[in-house]
Amino acid sequence: MGRRALPKIEPQLDLSAHFRTLEELPQPWNPNALFTKDAPLEVEIGSGKGLFLQNAASSCPQHNFLGIEMAHKYARFTAARLAKRGLRNALAVQGDGLRLMREMIPDNTLTAVHVYFPDPWWKKRHHKRRVLNEPFLVDVYRTLRTQGRFHFWTDVQDYFEATLQLIAAHTRFVGPLDVEEKPPEHDLDFRTHFERRTRLNEQPVYRAEFIKK
Repeated sequence: MGRRALPKIEPQLDLSAHFRTLEELPQPWNPNALFTKDAPLEVEIGSGKGLFLQNAASSCPQHNFLGIEMAHKYARFTAARLAKRGLRNALAVQGDGLRLMREMIPDNTLTAVHVYFPDPWWKKRHHKRRVLNEPFLVDVYRTLRTQGRFHFWTDVQDYFEATLQLIAAHTRFVGPLDVEEKPPEHDLDFRTHFERRTRLNEQPVYRAEFIKK
């Protein structure tokens, strides 16, 4: 299922508090330079149109959320939806999420990492391009605090099972823990737009959660 064209961003919206490029992030790492308050930080890799960031920041104002997306237009669209709702505890970043985790995030820093519906790279010779590879999963484990959680969802069973094997082989996560599928309470009551489309097409979603003990 391809992505639909994005609505235009309202020109009067000020995105300065909600959008950064990877190169604009503070080094050494300092989340207090990005958010208005010091709070537990959750990171989403591949934030797409930003539905998760919007809903998570709204429902959990006591946490900060950073979503990174490679596509510039999607990162800016996410920033616009955050700015429109005045969600100062969420930030959209344009850039490489693997590089963010590998080079910028210190050890034992994050409260949660979220990866929802990553590109499956269907052909076997392209599997090495998958986000959920051994080095990335090691970085997820390294950057999470004790009791931190890793959330992974996909609609591709092969990808799901292969990732569970990598996690078991290369990290000390406790899991996978089952994640219950909940009926939506309204039209956008889904974790991401991709989950919404998948479920409306009556296709399965594979969900898992892990805890760093």
